[in-house]
Amino acid sequence: MSDPTRPVSTDPALELTEGERRALELVEANETGGRQLSGLPKMLVTLVALAWCGFQMYAAQVGTLDTLLLRATHLAFAFALAYLVFTPRKTPGRAQRGVPWFDWLLGAGAVGTATYLMAQYPTIAGVQGGALNSTDVWVGSALIVLLLLAAWRTVGIAMPMVASVFILYALTGPRGLIRSDLGPQLQLHAGQTWPQVVGQLFANTEGIFGTAIGVSAQIVFLFVLFGAVFDKLGAGEWFMRVAQGLLGGFRGGPAKASVLSSALNGIISGSSVSNVVTGGNITIGTMKRVGYSAEKAGAIEVASSSNGQLMPPVMGAAAFIMANNLNIEYRTLILAAAVPAFLCYGALLVVTHIEALKLGLRGLPRSELPPVGATLRAGWYYLIPLAYLIGTLTLNPDATPERVALNTIFLMIGMMLVQEAWRGRREGRGLGRGLQRGGQQLVEAAESGARSMIGIAIATAAAGIIVGIVTITGLGFGLATIVETVSGAFRGLFTALGGLLPFVDPASVVTVGTMLVVLVMAQLIALILGMGLPTTANYILMSALIVPIIARLAGLDTSNPAQMLPVHMFVFYFGIMADSTPPVALAAFAAAAISGGNPVATGVQAFQYELRTALLAYMMFFNPSLLLIAGNRIGGLPWTEALPMIFFAFLGLVAFSAATLRYLHRRTNPVQTLALLVAALLLIAPTALVWNLVALALFAGVYFWQKAGSRDEPPGVAVA
Repeated sequence: MSDPTRPVSTDPALELTEGERRALELVEANETGGRQLSGLPKMLVTLVALAWCGFQMYAAQVGTLDTLLLRATHLAFAFALAYLVFTPRKTPGRAQRGVPWFDWLLGAGAVGTATYLMAQYPTIAGVQGGALNSTDVWVGSALIVLLLLAAWRTVGIAMPMVASVFILYALTGPRGLIRSDLGPQLQLHAGQTWPQVVGQLFANTEGIFGTAIGVSAQIVFLFVLFGAVFDKLGAGEWFMRVAQGLLGGFRGGPAKASVLSSALNGIISGSSVSNVVTGGNITIGTMKRVGYSAEKAGAIEVASSSNGQLMPPVMGAAAFIMANNLNIEYRTLILAAAVPAFLCYGALLVVTHIEALKLGLRGLPRSELPPVGATLRAGWYYLIPLAYLIGTLTLNPDATPERVALNTIFLMIGMMLVQEAWRGRREGRGLGRGLQRGGQQLVEAAESGARSMIGIAIATAAAGIIVGIVTITGLGFGLATIVETVSGAFRGLFTALGGLLPFVDPASVVTVGTMLVVLVMAQLIALILGMGLPTTANYILMSALIVPIIARLAGLDTSNPAQMLPVHMFVFYFGIMADSTPPVALAAFAAAAISGGNPVATGVQAFQYELRTALLAYMMFFNPSLLLIAGNRIGGLPWTEALPMIFFAFLGLVAFSAATLRYLHRRTNPVQTLALLVAALLLIAPTALVWNLVALALFAGVYFWQKAGSRDEPPGVAVA
């Protein structure tokens, strides 16, 4: 019988310690900083992290801090840690030790610019009437440059490059710093001077210190800290053992356990790469043991970990910003997002089952799995803070997300101290040593949470540059005209197609077809941007540029959250897909480091698994009932109407997954693959019941066709 307090054992031959080490270095270098520190710098990082956590908890407790003061202080802490722990170059296996002199200067300068704004903003806004003097312009310019340099370190080169292009665009025009007059047909705005750009980005709440970093400072930090404390408490490992105990013995069980554990960890973590590393160290090895290739094992972990950002209540920083953009309560958003999240993970379980059928796999022996009952009894109390968080968020209309997260953190601090004191007494170390260990773990959790927030804070601040430029130049209107022109070019094609299709309104074919062109363009933009931008920055950029265009062309009321939520969820889902999109799929590189597989092949395979997420994004757009939207109300759809929609949506995801994998019960022939694709496409949008039944008949026909024929073919023949 396995020890319920230990992780699932794996074959020693598959314990890729070197791969695990490289993966941990990779996530550390790219998400929390890869610089190896000791002595005074290490102590300083810990103190700054603790101070940042203390400030954010204090701000949530009092709830009355000035908006710009809160945001500027938030960025100042992020600046300090960014230049202390992130290196200009990230080379796994070659960690940089110590902080070079120029990083001390850059960090001090960055913190100084944010501090200057805290001190001078009352004068700028009051005495100067919002106008900047020469000193303000110089300091603001330094902050912009140092922010772009910090973004380069923390989230990659793409973010500062995109922001720089937007700044150059703002400066270009007949009245701008870069004089250019291309005529009324090409010149989309008049151009800005450098002081005007600095004023927009630096000295108001429509640029760097705008909504995005405001949500990061007010809400996101506390939820990230909640996740760090919850994981340090031991809940993440317990989730893994529960998942292995429940599903590890089924066909392809380790893959299914990976999906379930990632879904559970997704409740508390919004980071794809961190989920891969923390869960993949166990799941990837066990998947390889039962017969998955290194690439398939890594890809399943990537797909399941990336989708963790879809799982309420902690859906990553972008979800909090989305709720703010839509002007809805966060509880409303997470309730609406719950059904698509469960559909996504349910379809991924089917994908792992199909892969197990293709390879003829079995599960792990029950003797090597944690006993479910004993494991649940050993860690049931981990559910207490989670139940409090979810219950209060969803049932108490007066509770704000930040206060709920803060109270949950306080609850877990008490649990941590009690847990470690009890363990110290049980293990003979004494209550004092146990409490000391609990305090040490709390410090580690605080530092981990602060480090995890560096990239989010810097990314949201840098994204504010883009949003500010869009606002000052009116760029969105010009892009809308371009997209409308491109989509209109296909109108003739859809008009002709509508005349050929029987039983279909030709006008609806034109409308839907034109809208599909716009959505495909938005999808490609999100995927391309996501290759270099984190999910949060990707969503902020898409919500500023693309969401208004989709809303305009679809004739949506932008002030109505029920109409806008499907559009925001559409771009959010494709931003998440970018985490597993080659060639820059960091989650795939982390998984490949553990599995020993090829990172590009792992990313390609993960992208194939993630295609069901793409279909689900289209389903949500054309079928808002999946978000529990009824009319103009989010959450107003009765379950009697929602359940049939959910069933047919799940059927469409299964059919689409089987078609893309070319396997259902057995390998599909071209006719069967086409039938499955047609069934999936019929189920994208809500149509007459007869079309849903046609899709069901097509799926059932393929399934029973396969069951009845080719019985002499070994189930593991097709491995393509």
